[in-house]
Amino acid sequence: MADLDSIVDDLRAEGDALDTLVAGLTEDQWATLTPAPGWTVAHQIAHLSWTDNVAERTTSGASGDATAVAEFDGVLKAAWSDPAGFVDSAAAEEAGNSDLLALWRARRHAMTDALKRVPSGVKIPWFGPPMSAASMATARLMETWAHGQDVADALGITREPTERIEAVAHIGVRTRDFAYVINQQTPPSEPFRVELTSPLGELWTWGPGDAAQRVTGSAADFCLLVTQRAHPENLDIEAVGPDAQHWLTIAQAFAGPPGPGRPKR
Repeated sequence: MADLDSIVDDLRAEGDALDTLVAGLTEDQWATLTPAPGWTVAHQIAHLSWTDNVAERTTSGASGDATAVAEFDGVLKAAWSDPAGFVDSAAAEEAGNSDLLALWRARRHAMTDALKRVPSGVKIPWFGPPMSAASMATARLMETWAHGQDVADALGITREPTERIEAVAHIGVRTRDFAYVINQQTPPSEPFRVELTSPLGELWTWGPGDAAQRVTGSAADFCLLVTQRAHPENLDIEAVGPDAQHWLTIAQAFAGPPGPGRPKR
């Protein structure tokens, strides 16, 4: 993957692209239901705003801000008290904020600034294992892109994919074993080969070239697959080998329990 500066720049660009999508929405459009059950466009932006703020707090804490450390610890305690509902509760609480867009702008910019201040080699605490600043930026880019897809689908807008989705694809590949574990299954012992065609026609690859289990196709569609924003059978993705074929049915790049996915069109 690219270095921290490049990933943070892509994260900023992804946030700006979604900002442009929602900046001119009417009140009714903000209330449009998205494919996520019970979530409106406002809920989607509220979720990103809340999570970006939490990411900034723990990132600033990793750089030595004691107040930020305490605030993140408080968030962790609240999350563990309601592990199944804290995400929905936070989105619902902030969705009605009259200054939601301005708040999200301030929070995401603060987060990207904080990511660039993390000392080299320092790990950032999170809801799962601690991660590097580059990994945190990549994860935030993935989530911004995925929830941006929910917003675009709700508004009937077709987004043109950019090369920024390489970060999403990378997480999708790296979380292969996580998808098995979260579904209470044993991950395959052998690595897979993944070959994806980028929006500009580049070939992105992961894994050994001679692997028996292979996944190939469109990078944009693979990103929709691993973020569970489309049904596997509606995507330009092919798998060779039974293990690779099964992975496509459970692939999950995001943290938390397995999602229901999207119905087949």
